[in-house]
Order: sequence, then C-alpha cells, then structure tokens
Amino acid sequence: MPASRTRSDHNTSFQLPPGTWKIAGIAFCIGLLLFLAVWLNARRHNAIERADPAQPQTKVADIAPLPAPLPASAGASDMPDARPEPVEEKPELVETTPPPPQPIAEAQPAPAAPATTPATPTDRPVPLPGQSPAPAYPPAALRRGESGTVVVQVDVGIDGSPLDARLIQRSGSRDLDRAALDAVRGWRFQPAQSNGQPMQGSLEIPFDFKPAQ
Repeated sequence: MPASRTRSDHNTSFQLPPGTWKIAGIAFCIGLLLFLAVWLNARRHNAIERADPAQPQTKVADIAPLPAPLPASAGASDMPDARPEPVEEKPELVETTPPPPQPIAEAQPAPAAPATTPATPTDRPVPLPGQSPAPAYPPAALRRGESGTVVVQVDVGIDGSPLDARLIQRSGSRDLDRAALDAVRGWRFQPAQSNGQPMQGSLEIPFDFKPAQ
C-alpha cells in the first residue's frame, strides 16, 4: 500500500490541468499582439517625423534675410581685383591771357649841363667828371610845363669845394632855379691855379631846362 501510493503521487505531480496549454497559448498571442502594436506605433511615429518637412522650413522662414552686399569702394578690400584701375590723367591746356604791358614811366628830362674837360691846370675852377651830376627836373615844374635857362655863379676854394653859389640869371620858375643851385652846391671841382699853386676862383655854369616833347 505505501509503495503504490508513492508512485501514484509521483505521477500526479507532472500532469497539468487540461486548460493550461490553452491559457498559455492565449497569453502568448496577447503578448505578441501587444509587441506588434508597440512596434507598429513606433514605426509610424518615425515615419511621421521623416515625412514632416514643415517644421525645419518654418524655422528657416523665421530667420531674417541677410542685408544686400554694399558696393565695393576704393580701399574696401586688399585684393588686387577689388582695387580700381588707375585712370590716366591727360594734361589740359589752359589758355591764359598775357598780362597787359606795364606802362613805361616817362624818364624825366635832365637839363643840359656844361661840358667838362679833363682836369688840367687853368686859371678857373673846372667841374670834375663823375662828381658834377646834372640837376633833376622838378616834377612840379615838369607837370606845369615850365622851362628856361638858369645861370649859377659858384666860388670854389683851393680844396675844390664850392664856397658859395648864387643866381646871375633866373629862369622865371622858382623850382628850376632852386634845382640848379642845389645841384651846384654838391659838385666837386678842380681848383684854379696860379704858377702851379691852387687858388680860389669862380665859375659861371648855365643850365637849360626844357621838358621832353
């Protein structure tokens, strides 16, 4: 009896209920269906993301466009092609009008002075060449057209300098008379001589004032 019960209990422990395989098959099918459902959902989501290009286009549309490039100017780039080509400047001929000729100042006429001779021993004083310039024609008398002859008598000392000068003939013009006197007082003379010795003497000097024609 104990041996048969033990064998009977051993055989009973390895037997499954009749509905176990059916339940296991149903559970397996349900799990497979759930897996397929999850896999299909994930695949559809990936396909939607790949097929939806609207989102990047919207982002691109939101970016502000770049400003238009500025025109190239001189010195904007260091590249040789960006530099403007040098323009050859042609010389221009500038016509200039020559300045009008300057009027030539009229030379004031000088009165005729007595001719001087080389210094030689004489009994009268002699004006030294280069030290007896003719008197200047007074501008006021020249504008008024005054003319005339003036004779000046001069006393010369033994050193050849004039001691006194006076008028012995007037021209009728005070300016002409004064010009003749002032000129003679600045002259230098060779003094008169007697027996090879210098002595005091006198000399008459005429001046003829005539305006230029």
